[in-house]
Amino acid sequence: MTAHAIPHSSAEKLMILAAVCLAALAMPISFTGPAVALPSIARALGGSPVELNWVTNAFMLAFGSSLMASGALADNYGRKRIFLTGLGLFGPFSLALSLVTNLVLFDILRAAQGLSSALAFSGGMAALAQEFEGSERTRAFSLIGITFGVGLSFGPILSGVLISHFGWQAAILVTVPLTIIAFGLGASRLRESRDPDARGIDWPGAISFTLALTLLTSGILQAPDIGWGHPLVVSLLVGAILVFGIFAIIEKRAARPMLDLSLFRYPRFVGVQLLAAAPAYSFVVLLILLPIRYIGVEGFSEVQTGQMMLALSAPLLIVPFLAALLTRWFSPAILCSVGLLISAAGLFWLSRCMPGQPVELTLPALVLIGFGISLPWGLMDGLAVSVVPKERAGMATGIFSTTRIAGEGIALAIVSALLTALLGWKLGAVLPGRTGPDAIEAAQKIATGNLASALTLLDPVSREIVLQSYGEAFGHLLRILSEITVVTAISIFVVMRIPDNEAVAA
Repeated sequence: MTAHAIPHSSAEKLMILAAVCLAALAMPISFTGPAVALPSIARALGGSPVELNWVTNAFMLAFGSSLMASGALADNYGRKRIFLTGLGLFGPFSLALSLVTNLVLFDILRAAQGLSSALAFSGGMAALAQEFEGSERTRAFSLIGITFGVGLSFGPILSGVLISHFGWQAAILVTVPLTIIAFGLGASRLRESRDPDARGIDWPGAISFTLALTLLTSGILQAPDIGWGHPLVVSLLVGAILVFGIFAIIEKRAARPMLDLSLFRYPRFVGVQLLAAAPAYSFVVLLILLPIRYIGVEGFSEVQTGQMMLALSAPLLIVPFLAALLTRWFSPAILCSVGLLISAAGLFWLSRCMPGQPVELTLPALVLIGFGISLPWGLMDGLAVSVVPKERAGMATGIFSTTRIAGEGIALAIVSALLTALLGWKLGAVLPGRTGPDAIEAAQKIATGNLASALTLLDPVSREIVLQSYGEAFGHLLRILSEITVVTAISIFVVMRIPDNEAVAA
């Protein structure tokens, strides 16, 4: 139900859409910006490789694990209220991040920033679903998805320029003006709305889901440091599996579950969730790994790195709109699958580009990846809106966003751990007479952009040999990501073409 029955004018709806778009722009910039700043943050605050990994993972974990709960809060207590609460917390947390001098406190504040982002994003998306109907709603959600993608892609570019002129703090503070404007527009134009059938928050489900994700991510991040067979890592991963099982039991028994598991009977729902997770391995992890590679390992400046990332990001400004036009002739399933296959080809091409090679050999691969992922990017959010009824908008956006964001956080943890393992293996082969722990420690430092410290540890091995090992490990990783993307593309194409009524009857 809404505070007033008078519908908003077109101009007011446009301002509401602008408010949510600005919030959707600020959140991914907050994720990618610190990745560019990571070498600078490491020099300023110190910290172990695991603590440095949490600079990005703390935000993603808090953001992804609390999205569904935030959507439920929005449905129960008011979408406008939750949207403004998230924005109101995000600004102070961002300011605090620019002032801290301790990396552990920095990581804690990053988690708080992620939580406030989840409140703002879920509240804004749920509020938006009440303002638009039919094809207008699909277009509005598609625009939000494109805006989120632009922020995710152009965050490294903007951050690189700001860091080079004003220091790493600028990459943190750049989102504050966006949130202030979004807060002002939302406070003045949004009307309050709730789910009339809401029956409170599924706290057992929310807590168990968050705990399971935390255990899983922590185990993956600790593994490269202490080994996959270490009792702590095994305990964390087994604990994650058990808690996910408890979460499933809770959701099956809940009268008003945070995640309606019965939706997984519908192939299109499953396809949309696969689609939400697909960009994590073909695109999003590159937004973190490539700036670390270019700045921390290959020695590019922040500005040069931003220019390189532009090749990866620029297609997101144009191709999603092209994809929307192409839906007149091709189904979304075909467009999404073809886009992922193009991205897979770009990843394979990029895997052949070694450190030190001319930039001209790398740029076409980055463009191909960006073009491919842009085809499904503009279609995903519009498809997700059709999954559940309008009155459960908070849950619908929460499920899709959680799959996407939590999937990205888990993917980043897995890929970072895999890169460290591959690099440790490659370095071990060029360290005659040296112990395995030396190779692993050096690999951890290189994977977080601290090449100088790794070279000191590996002395007298030359820089050229280390870069060769790094390039081989990075190429191997990209080929694995390419294979994952191909399998995902085929799976989405098959699943999205199965009629829902056939699956339910079965």
